[in-house]
Amino acid sequence: MEVVDFHAMGCPCRITVDVPAAAEAARAVVERLELRYSRYQADSELSRINRSAGTPEGCVVDAETAELLNFASAAHAQSGGRFDITSGVLRGVWDFRNGVVPDHDQVHACLERVGWQRVRWEAPGLWLPRGMELDFGGFVKEYAADAAVAAARAAGGRHGLVDLGGDLAVIGPNPDGSPWRVGIRDPFAPDRAIATIDLASGGLASSGNYERCIRVGGRVYGHVLDPRTGWPPEDGYAGVSARADSCLLAGIATTVAMVGGETEGQAWLDELGLPYVAVTRERRVIMGAPPA
Repeated sequence: MEVVDFHAMGCPCRITVDVPAAAEAARAVVERLELRYSRYQADSELSRINRSAGTPEGCVVDAETAELLNFASAAHAQSGGRFDITSGVLRGVWDFRNGVVPDHDQVHACLERVGWQRVRWEAPGLWLPRGMELDFGGFVKEYAADAAVAAARAAGGRHGLVDLGGDLAVIGPNPDGSPWRVGIRDPFAPDRAIATIDLASGGLASSGNYERCIRVGGRVYGHVLDPRTGWPPEDGYAGVSARADSCLLAGIATTVAMVGGETEGQAWLDELGLPYVAVTRERRVIMGAPPA
């Protein structure tokens, strides 16, 4: 098996596949999408879109970007607004690096620039109100994992796995036909697996608050914020992993579950019927739909 390690989208990446050319094809897709949708690249497609905010002409997007916007719009509607690609501006008031909790007035003011319902999307035309911007960081990595799988298969890959910072998509099962056995990280002991999930197809995504959070007294403010309020849920999970037919779907499922907290989040996951592993802040492990 060919194993290619590299760094992209702000995380370590690994592609394991039975055909060397397939590994390179998959890597090229990931690197292309990083350049295309990074908010840090001034010449990226995402930056071009955000520069159009407040202009009467808006902007026109291509077919790939339109597909992503359609997916984001559907996820926003189906999740009751808990998934929202306009919420990235909240990072301007939440400083998780320095452990600063904003005051309510700061958050409230920032929320005036959040809300997909304020965006006018008439494919291929897009109009953002002044001061608003889009952030694909909440789902482009998962989309890239799925796209890398498609590229690997087109290049002849039949057995392998794409791993982008712990978000996984299956090229094909092990050469002997067995599934990939994936360990689910314990949020409170990252070097230990708290459960395992067998992955023969589709994808698996994880979301957690164990790496970036603010602790003040007895309160933990996780970095996964509710776009509807601008605040982390009070009963938020420590971590959630889910398996789905694609890494992209799994990623939306876990993100929305984290935003919803234990009550709304578990109801969401159970309604989807996906295999999942959720860990509460009290270290209780909840498993839904047998992860086999």
